[in-house]
Amino acid sequence: MTMQIGVAVLVGIAAIVEDVARRQISNWIPALALVGGLAALTMERGWSGVASSLLGAVGGFVVFLVFYLLGGMGGGDVKLMAGFGAVLGYEHLLEAALWTAGVGGMIALATVGITTLRNRWRKSGEPAAAAIPYAPAIAIGAWLALVPKV
Repeated sequence: MTMQIGVAVLVGIAAIVEDVARRQISNWIPALALVGGLAALTMERGWSGVASSLLGAVGGFVVFLVFYLLGGMGGGDVKLMAGFGAVLGYEHLLEAALWTAGVGGMIALATVGITTLRNRWRKSGEPAAAAIPYAPAIAIGAWLALVPKV
């Protein structure tokens, strides 16, 4: 296992656990991704790895910032994608964003279906499910972008 994959797995698991349990992502998780991704790509590629990692972080931040400003995503998700951008480098960022959107769409459809079924048996006055944690979609999207192409 490469350092890049190790960082991606560690950060992804930490983000998923915290987002599902607490509905927020602590700042140390994207910070770990940023530092770990920068270190991994620097060790692997030298100065070009530094540039790729930093461009990936900025790109990940900018892509998800749009959705944050539109109110469809939390700030922790934006920082997490920036961190994963540093881990993946700019070369895999677009692929990760597309995987994330697809996985997020499937999670949203499943959540809507489950919520609809629950609402049929729910007693009136019980609160419906609020926001969907997006860290699982981001982590899975990043992991899928790291799968070697054959």
